[in-house]
Amino acid sequence: MNASLRIAIADDEPRMREYLWSCLNRLGHQVVCGAKTGRELIEQCLKQRPDLIIADIKMPDMDGIAAIGEIARHQVIPAILMTGFDDAEYIERATRQPVLAYLVKPVKEQALAPAIAIAVERFREIQALRKEAADWKQALEDRKLIERAKGIIMKRSGLDEPEAFRRLQALASRKSRKLVDIAAAIATAEEVYTPEA
Repeated sequence: MNASLRIAIADDEPRMREYLWSCLNRLGHQVVCGAKTGRELIEQCLKQRPDLIIADIKMPDMDGIAAIGEIARHQVIPAILMTGFDDAEYIERATRQPVLAYLVKPVKEQALAPAIAIAVERFREIQALRKEAADWKQALEDRKLIERAKGIIMKRSGLDEPEAFRRLQALASRKSRKLVDIAAAIATAEEVYTPEA
């Protein structure tokens, strides 16, 4: 990930905030706020308008998922969640928000860079979908279908993920169709080649 991002971090543990701050600086990013609580994260993000949020799930007064959801009502900012708990309920709640990566504590510096790169790339894809979809939640639903279509293109043509997405976009443009419609057509066509269980 070459581009420098303005990042908001949130964790109720001071040592974790310091660790993230130093890791992100080493990776070439600028930390614009370090919040201790969910409410503080909301206030800071509405003022600072960062490019990315990295937040713990469990925080005093409001958890990270609820805070990210509240921020998204004003401005959609891609987010990475951190947790010491691998809880299905948290993951299910996170899928309804602009959470695009999930890190289990203890977070290693070498895991941060790829998580940031993936979150930013997925956010770009979703932003492209939002131009077609009525809202953020619809864009998230559409993204699942597009992920399937990308996987099919990658498997059949040997392209990497960004190139497969570009091929989808180019096809949609040539056919004057929505991206999600092209993805649905590819997924449907693939069913012909998949033996029934």
